[in-house]
Amino acid sequence: MRVAQSGNFQLRQSYVRLGKRALGNQGRYGAARPLKRARRETRKLRTYLGRVLGTVERGRPKRSEEQEHLVTVARRIFTHRRTDHGQAYSGHAPEVECSAKGKVHKHCEFGGKVRIGTTSQHGGIVGLEAEHGNPYDGATLKPALAQGKRLTGVRPQEAFVAKGVRGQSQHPRAVAVYIPGRRNLPPRLGKLLKRRAAMEPGIGHTKQDHRRARNSLLGKAGDRINALLSGCAWNLKKLWRYFVDHPLPLPVT
Repeated sequence: MRVAQSGNFQLRQSYVRLGKRALGNQGRYGAARPLKRARRETRKLRTYLGRVLGTVERGRPKRSEEQEHLVTVARRIFTHRRTDHGQAYSGHAPEVECSAKGKVHKHCEFGGKVRIGTTSQHGGIVGLEAEHGNPYDGATLKPALAQGKRLTGVRPQEAFVAKGVRGQSQHPRAVAVYIPGRRNLPPRLGKLLKRRAAMEPGIGHTKQDHRRARNSLLGKAGDRINALLSGCAWNLKKLWRYFVDHPLPLPVT
């Protein structure tokens, strides 16, 4: 609709009022669970989008770069089906992806994946990067270890990961990988494997306290910048708390 209004396209009907009403009804019906009515409103929205999109595409051949981008995203939204890959879930952020988490209260999450690497003893973040393309969790282990080595200068010897990071073909050969549920481990490795759960509060704090839960920056580069800044904020907070608990002695004059 913005493309049509900014390009002065002659529309037979703008659907501003009807589209707003159908979108509100679709959200209410979907929450209240009369799914047949919700699907009916979804079909209405698809029909409105197809009519406006056809008018814009049949209009003037020359469109600005921003208008062409919006038309491309709208075409992806209009033509995708439920079983298609690479769907567009957001018009202003087409890089948003859907991840099935399997949680009771939230079956799917929309956004992007972020891999986090921390130290096993103190919980400092030594690697953090936004991943696009919705990769398998096991495929993120190698780049996470490589980033930690690049930033700290230390090559990890052992890695304690979540259960989702499975698949021996994805694990680096020079690093011993330990997954929860493994038995008959030495006491030292058993304690370190239990310490893996200590990184979960760090993940939650970077989301809630350091603004990783909602990204206000644009594009894939904005996702990476937001993730890196949240990790930097977490490390700075840990350093500040360390110096508060261990103040430096005052110089003797």
